[in-house]
Amino acid sequence: VGAKVFVEFLKRLMLNAEKPVFLIVDGHPIHKAKMVKSYIESLDGKLKLFYLPPYSPQLNPDETVWAHVKRKVSSQLVESAEEMKRLALRALRSIQKLPELVKSFFRQPECRYILG
Repeated sequence: VGAKVFVEFLKRLMLNAEKPVFLIVDGHPIHKAKMVKSYIESLDGKLKLFYLPPYSPQLNPDETVWAHVKRKVSSQLVESAEEMKRLALRALRSIQKLPELVKSFFRQPECRYILG
C-alpha cells in the first residue's frame, strides 16, 4: 500500500462526511507522505490525522483486530498462501458483522483514550 492508495482511502472516507473527521494512524511513512499532507491541506480542516507515538502498538485498536484474525486463522489447517488469505478475509468480514466485538477493541484499557 502506497501513499496514493491511502489518499484514495481518505477520499472515500470523506465522501459523505458532514462533520470534521479525526483519524488516528501510526507513524508509517505513508501516513506522512507529501501527497497525503497535500490532500489533507486541501480539505481546509475537515480531516485531521493524529499520530500514535512510535513503538506503541498497544495504543492501536488495529492490533486487537489483527490478534483476533490471527486467533481465528491459527485454529485452521492452512495449506497455501491463497487459503491463508481467504481465511483472513473471512475473519475480517465476520468482525464487520459483530459491532459489539468492534466496540470491545476500543474498550481495551490502552485504547480508551479514543473514547474521550
